[in-house]
Amino acid sequence: MFVPDMSCASCVVKIEKAFANAGVDARVNLADKQVSAAKGVSVADAQQILASAGYRGEVVEDAANAMADKAAHDAKEYRTRIIQSVVTLGVGIPLMIWGMSGGDMTVHSDSSRWNWGAVSLLCLLLLISCGGHFYQGMWRALKAKSANMDTLIALGTGCAWLYSSAVVLFPNWFPEGTRHVYFEASVMIIGLINLGHSLELRARGKTSEAVQKLIGLQANTALLITDAGDQQTPIADLKPGDVLRLRPGDRVALDGEVVSGESLLDESMLTGEPMPVRKTREDTVSAGTINGDGTLTYRVTVGPKDTRLAKIIALVQEAQTSKMPIGRLTDKIAGVFVPVVVVIALLAAVLWYFFGPAPQLSHALVVLTSVLIIACPCALGLATPMSIMVAVGRAAQMGVLIKNGEALQTASNVSCVVLDKTGTITEGKPQLVAIHAIDTDELDEARLLQAVASLELQSGHPLAQAFLNAAKARGVDVIAPAAFEYRQGQGIVGTIGDDHWLLGNRKLLTAMDVTVDQTAQQQLDNAATLGQTPVLAAKNGKLEAILAISDPIRGDAKAALAALQQQGKKLVLLSGDNQHTANAVAKQLGIEQVIAGVMPDEKQAWVKKLQQQGEVVAMVGDGINDAPALAAADVGVALGTGTEVAIESADLTLLTPRLENLAQAFALSKATLSNIKQNLFGAFIYNSCGIPIAAGVLYPFFGVLLSPVIAGAAMALSSLTVVTNANRLRHQRLQ
Repeated sequence: MFVPDMSCASCVVKIEKAFANAGVDARVNLADKQVSAAKGVSVADAQQILASAGYRGEVVEDAANAMADKAAHDAKEYRTRIIQSVVTLGVGIPLMIWGMSGGDMTVHSDSSRWNWGAVSLLCLLLLISCGGHFYQGMWRALKAKSANMDTLIALGTGCAWLYSSAVVLFPNWFPEGTRHVYFEASVMIIGLINLGHSLELRARGKTSEAVQKLIGLQANTALLITDAGDQQTPIADLKPGDVLRLRPGDRVALDGEVVSGESLLDESMLTGEPMPVRKTREDTVSAGTINGDGTLTYRVTVGPKDTRLAKIIALVQEAQTSKMPIGRLTDKIAGVFVPVVVVIALLAAVLWYFFGPAPQLSHALVVLTSVLIIACPCALGLATPMSIMVAVGRAAQMGVLIKNGEALQTASNVSCVVLDKTGTITEGKPQLVAIHAIDTDELDEARLLQAVASLELQSGHPLAQAFLNAAKARGVDVIAPAAFEYRQGQGIVGTIGDDHWLLGNRKLLTAMDVTVDQTAQQQLDNAATLGQTPVLAAKNGKLEAILAISDPIRGDAKAALAALQQQGKKLVLLSGDNQHTANAVAKQLGIEQVIAGVMPDEKQAWVKKLQQQGEVVAMVGDGINDAPALAAADVGVALGTGTEVAIESADLTLLTPRLENLAQAFALSKATLSNIKQNLFGAFIYNSCGIPIAAGVLYPFFGVLLSPVIAGAAMALSSLTVVTNANRLRHQRLQ
């Protein structure tokens, strides 16, 4: 739900408190001015809860429309604030220059009363037309028995105008030295704060660029194949089972499966993978990707709200509205900030009135107004959510989905990365990597591969596909075996043409009285050292060759893990595979600790054991068997090519299996936390120094009393500084 009147950190606290009192779980994001209530809460109830806190809410029903509406709302508000600031500053600046250049800013005669009376009416008109939203905000807050940033601004500018108008109307009520007017302060403050808000709106718009780009990937129409021919059809009217035509250069409308045709698709904006991906019959296509120069037809498999792109957009938006633990502390402080500031301002004014130098009343008014204006907690409220929005957006563009702000903060402290082997640091698809001939100078590899693939075609063994893929890649045709027998735990016995074949492990050959000599044994030992699975092939009672099967390590794995080690992270390989294979893979990648032969529950236990040793653990996996460990880890990282269960259990998802993005994600999390600390430090320092200075602590030593105009400019500048600093994350180099 979009809440346009939410303006500061105290607003966030009030809205959260209202929902909490109603027993409804809700997340509030000041940077995006959105409130997300728990499922099951009706729109009417949510709006009523918001109204009880003094705010109105606009329903967000569609992500694309909501983003467009917000952009239009921000653009309109930007134009309005610019106009308001130009008008008010156009009046305030000449008045300020008049006063600073020696002009008379006091009421001392009837003619000066008439002149300042006209200025009073003009300023009142400006306060209503250009600053009315502040007074409306204060009124809504008062009705809800609370206070916010609008309260401080309205009280500060209102006091300045009321005091000045009272001096004009009843000058005799005031001592001679206190008949000073502050009309320029009231309109200058309104002008400067409106200018600050407009600049903040412009800078804030950049933070949601990632989501805007993702939403921009969604097609609006598609070419539906019907009996009457191809028809351009709105996406909303399509349903699973419809067949669509994808022409060269077209964008895929909905997730689907290729029915016919062949083409290269650009999936870079969705996955971060720069190289186009070839798609042929039975391959899947994802909404938002762009077709190359081929033509495809594909069958729709899911509706518009269930596409991979739609889920990514939902995850990014959900993460952007989440909070970090560091941000919750800020909200608690901001919740009591405004009432405390009002009390400080009143106490400071009273002290100046009774104990300050002449003219006491004027000094008291200046202090009251300055404290109220400079203390607005905008910067404090924006410090955390702005950085989260930028970071989550940049991560999405890198091909990393971050589930929530808490995961982002925890990821910055990860000290140990636990990696699953199969499908995570290896391809997860066994391949035939070598054929070693035994006592045969001229082995006919094509004929050998034909026999092996033909026998494996009848087998359901997990390694069978490796031989079939190898035969297909080398153009070798498979034939039907004359005889076939599968022996559990040993292998295959079969007949191809006139030859009798054995295909399996050493147990099979021993059972069939086939000799494995010293040369063959050496090849078996070498395969074990390299983490390969050897398959022995014997023909007519003689060992012909040893075929080595291996799950190859991902091409970027070594560089990616080296980058993690450079960040000071401890690496642990956690695999259900045998110790020899796991050790061989770990040795190639420089991983020192290897835990092999573990079941899913044992993986989870090992993660907990590492946590008990003081490690902040990130678990990286892709399979169902990894889900318990992913859930138990401080930060679970799933590969987007893995199972839905793994992705749901994880805090971070790599949209592609490129492990190099993992080190980038950890670097981004650390940079984000640093950015937030910079924002919070700046905001706290600003308020810690600004309030005492506005209260007049420098006056006894230097004779300096902060002008309300300077206070207004400083407040606007502080918010703009926070937003600008957060946007640095969009281009910051990650190491």
